[in-house]
Amino acid sequence: MIQKLDILVMAVHPDDAELGCSGTILKHLEAGYKVGIVDFTKGELGTRGTPEIRLAESEAATKILNLTVRENLNFRDGFFRNDEEHQIKLIEVIRRYRPEIVIANAIEDRHPDHGRASLLAKDACFYSGLRMVETKEKDGSLQNAWRPKSVYYYIQDRYIEPDFVIDITDQWKKKDEAIRAFKSQFYDPNSTDPQSYISSPAFLEFIKARSEEMGHKIGVKYGEGFTLNQKLEIKDLMKLV
Repeated sequence: MIQKLDILVMAVHPDDAELGCSGTILKHLEAGYKVGIVDFTKGELGTRGTPEIRLAESEAATKILNLTVRENLNFRDGFFRNDEEHQIKLIEVIRRYRPEIVIANAIEDRHPDHGRASLLAKDACFYSGLRMVETKEKDGSLQNAWRPKSVYYYIQDRYIEPDFVIDITDQWKKKDEAIRAFKSQFYDPNSTDPQSYISSPAFLEFIKARSEEMGHKIGVKYGEGFTLNQKLEIKDLMKLV
């Protein structure tokens, strides 16, 4: 039986979710919410490792996070498009898990896949709410329309001023462990793979510094920042921190 999710995280590459928002994932799982990840590609254009290695690393990270569900859509890394074919496949996933919240890639970033995936997620979430867009479940049954209440975007390589920040101080250690599950991608003095933008020791130091910077904005040790494409509705000022 398919389990409804509270939060569905969309990531164009395996490890994007871990780098961008795994502290938030952990925080909400610990609070009893159901959280899943859908990876768009296998990251096959990555300089280091192989798609098979990335898949194994993704499975290891999934166990560390203790996710409710994770799946991969097998889009072509680098060459997927925000078009009808890809939107329909993503709509099928949205309707399958019926998340209240979707968290997607950064709206703009160094890697062009990130911004394109962000727009794909945004458009698919909208079209998923239109009943005249017909999609089917894996068993051939028709899916019902479903539109998440909110879509948020994590911040990746390029700095983007966040609209809100989540305290992940208690989750930092396990976030770091989940990131390092993708060991083929990051610093390893024994690796014979070519060096890449993210394989130097400085990159993981940057990830920690970014989390500290976000945490500093709200007076905590570590944080994760997010941006919005809509205004938040606030019903009770007393519930704001």
